[in-house]
Amino acid sequence: MSPSGPAEPELSYEKARDELVSVVQRLESGGVPLDESLKLWERGEELAAICQRWLDGARARVDAARKARTGEAGPSDG
Repeated sequence: MSPSGPAEPELSYEKARDELVSVVQRLESGGVPLDESLKLWERGEELAAICQRWLDGARARVDAARKARTGEAGPSDG
């Protein structure tokens, strides 16, 4: 793992989402010192980015599968 972060998410979507929920709950509780709150916020941002990468990848796979099934050349607008 490089200091700038891994090329792929290091956590599964579900693990990242669950940890993000925990981070949000801790931040919303209001009983966390400022320094720890900042660290939690930063971790939450990392986790949100991991989740977004997983969701983007899933969307791309669904789009590719739809195109392959229908022989569609481009996205269709409803």
